[in-house]
Amino acid sequence: MWEYNKKVMEHYEHPRNTGEVKDANASGEVGSIVCGDALKLTLKIENDIITDAKFLTFGCGSAIATASALTEMIKGKSVEEAEKIRNQDIVDYLGGLPQEKMHCSVMGQEALEAAIKEYRGQAREHTEEDEGEIICKCFGVTDAKIKRVALENNLHSVEEITNYTKAGGGCGSCLYRIEEILDELWRGESQKRVRRGSTAAPMTLVQKIRKIEDILAAEVRPALQKDGGDIELIDVVENTVMVRLMGMCQGCHAAVVTLKELVEKKLRESVDPQIEVVQHGLR
Repeated sequence: MWEYNKKVMEHYEHPRNTGEVKDANASGEVGSIVCGDALKLTLKIENDIITDAKFLTFGCGSAIATASALTEMIKGKSVEEAEKIRNQDIVDYLGGLPQEKMHCSVMGQEALEAAIKEYRGQAREHTEEDEGEIICKCFGVTDAKIKRVALENNLHSVEEITNYTKAGGGCGSCLYRIEEILDELWRGESQKRVRRGSTAAPMTLVQKIRKIEDILAAEVRPALQKDGGDIELIDVVENTVMVRLMGMCQGCHAAVVTLKELVEKKLRESVDPQIEVVQHGLR
């Protein structure tokens, strides 16, 4: 049984604005009854102000509560103000949701976005998410949606993606692909931050070690193996990366150059500009 706070229970037991708006000039439908959750949002917009909003939903208590909260949040707002609302804003308005039910807030955001697009005459345009690769066939979730939701909510694990999108929550055959997408996504974001000199929150040690291992495997080891050498990660302490050179690289007079010009340079570009690489036993 999920633990809901009083405000969520209030919106679930006494939902606001149920039904459909008469003479609505904007609507957004997301989800599918087949997949377990569906939401239809209808709006009356006059002079770019949302004067009325109602919803119909097929889903759990969280789906009802988030839709109810969303309609309360947007009534009286301009279209420009409403389109800035994100799923986390709905969650904050309700005082929180169980992590396993976060996908309901995402569904609310998507229904609002769809309604605004229809109001602006953009409803029939295909989005990047429509054209993306279907990753989760059980719930019809694309790689583009996984990336968008991950970036907007700072999600790094497969479990979080399942909580926010339901992807991976069916047969489970797509779990490995979700993990691959997250690895590629956050590796790319890390490289962007390094290039921009961003002051974003640092990676955890586990994340840093994983990225270091990825770079060594993909970019460093193949170069060394061409000349009969190899490399092994020994330890990571803050920004000090300890490695062992092996094969033809072991004892080579150019070992220091290899460490600094190849290994350290690659890791500074892709992981952290403050990294220092040292050879095991020679520091």
